[in-house]
Amino acid sequence: MTKKKKKIEIEIDVFGHFLVPKMEILSEIGKKNLLKKYNVSETNLPKMKSSDPAAKKLKAIPGNVVKIEREDPTAKYNYYRLVI
Repeated sequence: MTKKKKKIEIEIDVFGHFLVPKMEILSEIGKKNLLKKYNVSETNLPKMKSSDPAAKKLKAIPGNVVKIEREDPTAKYNYYRLVI
């Protein structure tokens, strides 16, 4: 007989850690403005899987663009990821 293994999911607050940058989902207007500003299409953006813990916490769905705000001692940087 084979036993079926149960998959256990643990809920962890990924945004509670000090090394995790601030993230937010862009609105459709924000997404259009971003693509126009940098003259790129969605396919040119770096990707983020919808199974990523941060994407799950944000409730991001494929097609959303996530804005990531990173900060270092000299400046603040914005990065963008397309959820796939």
